Amino acid sequence: MNQTNTNTEIKFLAGPQSRLKELKFTFETMLDLIRGFRGLHFLGPCITIFGSARYKEDHPFYELTRKAAGEFARLGFTILTGGGPGLMEAANRGAKDVGGRSVGCNIQLPVEQAPNPYLDKWVYMKHFFLRKVLLVKYSFAFIVMPGGYGTLDEFFEALTLIQTHKIKNFPVVIFGKAYHEELLQHIRVMQKHQTISDADTGLFLVTDDIAEATEYIREKSVRKFGLKPEKRRKPLRWLFEKD
Repeated sequence: MNQTNTNTEIKFLAGPQSRLKELKFTFETMLDLIRGFRGLHFLGPCITIFGSARYKEDHPFYELTRKAAGEFARLGFTILTGGGPGLMEAANRGAKDVGGRSVGCNIQLPVEQAPNPYLDKWVYMKHFFLRKVLLVKYSFAFIVMPGGYGTLDEFFEALTLIQTHKIKNFPVVIFGKAYHEELLQHIRVMQKHQTISDADTGLFLVTDDIAEATEYIREKSVRKFGLKPEKRRKPLRWLFEKD
């Protein structure tokens, strides 16, 4: 099934298909997105944590992510991740450690990526671009842990949306100064060549200090956007919604 989905996307991206096939792809994409909206509708304000799926439980980055997620969950946020293993698992686990809500937005791959065991709820998406929409839609802050192509893709997606005012100026925090040093150096190169502005370099915080990151989110998200406890929204039975 997953291999078929991947082949379908590859064929579509190869170039124009028949109008019927393109219409079918459009409706399948729309239905997939609606399923994602319905599945995540009652999350409340989230913090999305990006990070590699490859780090194991005994790695320092795993422990850092777990502790940080726990502190962010204490602020009242739902912790949202890609739902997979590694640092995604660590983030979801950190939320569960302190009794916070833990949610995943998983991706269907040729080699199945199973949801990690620390999720209260998760949804499956067929395509990465739809998954990124959901990871951004519900979040009031973005945390970037060490990772690979996917993590950097998600980081720059969020940063671009903030830079171009497609979403509000939510806080972005990068953990791992040493790990990201070359990336930060390249950002300085872009600043030097004026492909980004000086102000763009102020759109994120770089730190290894969980307390500093927590206070940054409290100031730039909780206080700035007036987040506070609100009455529980009830599912609408006639829409077949589930809490």
